[in-house]
Amino acid sequence: MHKLLLSTSVGILALFAAGAASADDELLTLQKDARQWALPTGDYANLRHSGLKQITAENVGKLAPAWQFSTGVLRGHEGAPLVLNNVSVTDSSGKTLTTDVMYLHTPFPNIVYALDAKDPAHQILWKYEPKQDPSVVPVMCCDTVNRGLAYGDGKIFLAQADTTLIALDAKTGKLVWSVKNGDPAKGQTSTAAPHVFKDKVLVGIAGGEFGVRGHITAYSVKDGKLVWRGYSMGPDADTLIEPGKTTHLGKPVEKDSGITTWEGDQWQTGGGTTWGWYSYDPELNQIFYGSGNPSTWNPNQRPGDNRWSMTLWSRDLDTGKAKWVYQMTPHDEWDYDGINEVILADQDIGGKKVKTAVHFDRNGFAYTLDRTNGELLVAEKYDPAVNWATKVDLDKSSKTYGRPLVVDKYSTQHNGEDTNTQNVCPAALGSKDEQPATFDPATQLFLVPTNHVCMDYEPFRVSYTAGQPYVGATLEMFPAGKVLGDGTNHTGNFIAWDAKTGKIVWSNKEQFSAWSGAVSTDGGVTFYGTLEGYLKAVDSKTGKELYKYKTPSGIIGNVMTYESAGKQYVAVLSGVGGWAGIGLAAGLSKSNEGLGAVGNYASLANYTALGGVLTVFALPN
Repeated sequence: MHKLLLSTSVGILALFAAGAASADDELLTLQKDARQWALPTGDYANLRHSGLKQITAENVGKLAPAWQFSTGVLRGHEGAPLVLNNVSVTDSSGKTLTTDVMYLHTPFPNIVYALDAKDPAHQILWKYEPKQDPSVVPVMCCDTVNRGLAYGDGKIFLAQADTTLIALDAKTGKLVWSVKNGDPAKGQTSTAAPHVFKDKVLVGIAGGEFGVRGHITAYSVKDGKLVWRGYSMGPDADTLIEPGKTTHLGKPVEKDSGITTWEGDQWQTGGGTTWGWYSYDPELNQIFYGSGNPSTWNPNQRPGDNRWSMTLWSRDLDTGKAKWVYQMTPHDEWDYDGINEVILADQDIGGKKVKTAVHFDRNGFAYTLDRTNGELLVAEKYDPAVNWATKVDLDKSSKTYGRPLVVDKYSTQHNGEDTNTQNVCPAALGSKDEQPATFDPATQLFLVPTNHVCMDYEPFRVSYTAGQPYVGATLEMFPAGKVLGDGTNHTGNFIAWDAKTGKIVWSNKEQFSAWSGAVSTDGGVTFYGTLEGYLKAVDSKTGKELYKYKTPSGIIGNVMTYESAGKQYVAVLSGVGGWAGIGLAAGLSKSNEGLGAVGNYASLANYTALGGVLTVFALPN
């Protein structure tokens, strides 16, 4: 089977035909083939790195659009397409052909397209449009985004906005199975891409702003049956934490920690949602991900550490049992969701190879951990404006080991309800939000799209009603230069980060937040998009800008690269929106609307407009 998989002339076609092939064998092989992009983040480890090298630092300046496709939807386009080569598909006329297929998704209503990536006409092979109740749209926090599709076992997986997880036949687009993962009437929605690991498809839940209790769920790839579900807070039976076995910073976790660190039954509406990215280490058989903010945003209403919101998790893939947890921001006071991707990179630290997990948190600290046991190795600020905490305590003998040392001046808990805590950095959207970074093995650098934004934050008392907003804070965001006093007004940087030492190696200013996922390549080039709509290429080693092209709309999608018929392509979705672009996407104008983001990005309307377009680039023939 593996010899068949490695043959580009047989590839996926053989796997569709051979029902005995496991999703595990298939995906492990596919992610080693740089010509294809078969997983939402490129591989199990979330490296977002491609081995393709036809496009180099020397020739990338000649890059030009090769083709475009309009999605027909005008809200924020996050995520990226998938590309599988040599797929046996049935086109719209009923004809069966073997070709390279691009699977594309849209924001709500979450249309799925299968496009012919090889044929010059790039015909629509099939289209699937879910029938969803539009009442789900007002319950979606920060635009109607969706972060992508997953593939496995001959199926394309989509997590619809209304929390329905569906499996489509990759050949025909026909529905194979569907399962309901939540209830929008209670504020539960789906925005994350599902992830297929081995024989399971994992999906999270969004809705922390509605008091949703977060969970991650594993379903069978074959038939959609629920295998396990792990909650972010609650009794051990719900969190799948094993007291005495599961560890936090090297020490066993106490019994029912997901309840005892909350007041009364507040854990039942505790947040900790799981709408980010998930990674997987097949050798450890462990998955890794982060949980989001506790509910409500008013910290005075929920005393305690509020475990296990704001936490990095390592779970056994087969059982869901937690091996280790690390809470980055205990008792969050600023909405510093911990959902950002966990990147599994093997690095040389102190003269030995370490299986690390690297995470760029919303709170402005970049964490390097030993992913085998959760040991904290590095925790440093990756944006110079971060001021809410002086540092993360790395002294293992200290009572505050592993905790951020919070500055009272910027503590919304310390300053109290109905008090406007000013000049907090970063803003609630973090020094980085969900836009994924990339790891370049050649330079051992992480290339990271970041935000350079601060805020004023005023918490107020709010009561919980199922399906209604449960925020309890008013925010205003603005460029970090206002706090730094350095005369700058840019709101983004694209940086290179050394996760072994916790230092910025180089940094490029961006006028607006860099809200696009990056991809690095063996050609020595890293690609990312900008909010005003540019696809940019930089030298991975030096950061020198080598190329830029203005696409039809602002880019919050994630750049990917693939090869078809011997030619390397770079593709990205443009369509402004998401939290940063919510003013444009939803037609908001008051500065504190969009959970505080609208005023900070008001000038974005001078540079781009709504759109929904895939642009594919290549070198000229």
